[in-house]
Amino acid sequence: MSKASRPSKLKSSASLHTSESVPPGYVLDPRAPPMLRFQESLPHLPVPSLSSTAAKYLETVRPHVNDIAFAETEAAVKEFISSPQVAELQKRLEARAAEPGIKNWLSNWWNDVAYMGYRDPVVVFVSYFYVHLDDKFRREPAARAASLIKAMMVFREMTEGQLLEPQKVRGAPLCMDSYKWLFHSSRYPVKPSDVAKKHDPKTNNHVVFIRKNRFFSVPLAIDSDPRRELSAAELEVFVNSFVGRIIQQAGSESATTVPIGALTSDNRDYWADARKTVIDGSPENENALREIESAMIVVCLDDTKPVTREEISWSCWVGNGRNRFYDKHQLIVFDNGRSGFLGEHSCMDGTPTLRMNEFILAAIAQNKINLGPPRTSETEVSLPQPVEIKFVLNDKIRKDVASAEERFDKLVADHDLHVLHYEGYGKNYIKKFKASPDAWAQLVKQLAFHKMFNRPPVTYESAQTRKYQLGRTEVIRSASNESKAWAEAMLDPHQTDVHRSSLFRAAMTRHLQYAAWAADGQGVDRHLFGLKKIMNEGEELPAIFKDSSYAKTSHWELSTSQLSSDYFDGWGYGEVVPDGYGLSYSIGDDYIRWTITSLKRSTAELKHYLAEAATETRIMMENAAAQIATDKTKL
Repeated sequence: MSKASRPSKLKSSASLHTSESVPPGYVLDPRAPPMLRFQESLPHLPVPSLSSTAAKYLETVRPHVNDIAFAETEAAVKEFISSPQVAELQKRLEARAAEPGIKNWLSNWWNDVAYMGYRDPVVVFVSYFYVHLDDKFRREPAARAASLIKAMMVFREMTEGQLLEPQKVRGAPLCMDSYKWLFHSSRYPVKPSDVAKKHDPKTNNHVVFIRKNRFFSVPLAIDSDPRRELSAAELEVFVNSFVGRIIQQAGSESATTVPIGALTSDNRDYWADARKTVIDGSPENENALREIESAMIVVCLDDTKPVTREEISWSCWVGNGRNRFYDKHQLIVFDNGRSGFLGEHSCMDGTPTLRMNEFILAAIAQNKINLGPPRTSETEVSLPQPVEIKFVLNDKIRKDVASAEERFDKLVADHDLHVLHYEGYGKNYIKKFKASPDAWAQLVKQLAFHKMFNRPPVTYESAQTRKYQLGRTEVIRSASNESKAWAEAMLDPHQTDVHRSSLFRAAMTRHLQYAAWAADGQGVDRHLFGLKKIMNEGEELPAIFKDSSYAKTSHWELSTSQLSSDYFDGWGYGEVVPDGYGLSYSIGDDYIRWTITSLKRSTAELKHYLAEAATETRIMMENAAAQIATDKTKL
């Protein structure tokens, strides 16, 4: 769960001032650059107590199991609390957290298990996408791409120079460590666990474009004067140059280009083997890969013109699997000037890339970025030709690429995506009831799932824990006893709206408590994960992990997360279990937008029920408020 601030004033750079107000509990580090000035005084992720986790776990299991199963879970939890073995595991975990040099007891484990060690393809299962709001002044793809890159270069300068203002939530600074992975970085396929590498921006000051599966490297500064970066007009000339060349060749060479980028869409072990085959094929291939992997970012110039929200969301999420390089962050620009972003998720979560994209889009929309002098007849005179990055191919490489294409096509064909842009109301309306927009939206999802399946969904809502050093996320277990009672009352025609509204407010209150626990590192799931991870080989698994409720309530049927921005027209990601749904959402002033993905599990039906649930919730609250007001006048 995350809500972005509106970057209306573009206040992103920082400077140290002795008069700066330091939040209580934090220390201003005079030796650190501005972006990291609070970093060392950020607290470490706590290890919750066994009793706290056990109580929360029991409470969040209850809505999902019957009385017999819950009695078994209660017995397992009772044993968990009193077990000498579990007490020893807790001591080990606390010792790990207190160990000198360990900034976060969870981070290395989580990064490996959830990301680097995960072997399924990153596209669909790991990557996430943003759809940019349309730029009505730049309908040509070259102009749109050039402006995005030029604005990104400003954000890169602040990030790489560590001048960026630290993010804060309610005045408390957040960990900024992951920002180093925004630019000039790449994920690499390695068995049994991938690695990431950061490249030197000074010696790799270039961007890589992909058009019709062909890669082109474009410098971001003039060789004769490295301090003079290219203007947007010059970048536009570069883009037009190689796009025009490819269009001219469309009937010959480009039509038969082997899409090397497709290899990055594959299972990570397959890609690791294929990458070795590519490198072994020729020394030129290793240099070609390095040129791509070290770039500031990859810009995909797609030859499609998506119009609907579903079309552009699908194109940003998966594309055609060829005109991509999924191991890196990617800007995507379409032939109608629309654009988006695909995030490589392994080293950072959504809030840093959200901030970067918001800065870029706001800077362009508000004309608060210097794009350089306008294009003239002299613009391209001194520019070198863009360099095509070519690979030396053999039969084995061609076969690996063809196999990757086949697996990608099968994977995406099994999926579907729907967008519900619900304009019945948004946060302005919700706040009139003195309610939390996020809690409200989460409960609408609970009701929609009840309508469809007649039971509560096992729900994951992401809460960021960046208030701690190297913090990433914790789970908000959004389905509660209170949300179940409310959803059942909504489906019971004999209940009054006044009663339903009372249950609704109780459910929102409970949700906010769950969210606060998660943000404070006092959730359930990361602690239980740590206790399992700290076990030695051969030790018996505690009963709580063998109880059926543990597997059931960790099987995330709804994977939900909120990112909201005035500069986005959508965002999303894939489901995390085969019988589940990816359910990203944004809450605007006067709309709520959900993007729903699944393995074709009646996704359109869930979209229908979300709209129905959102409207019924509004009607219920309005009716209840009117009845309460009427009752007061009778007193």
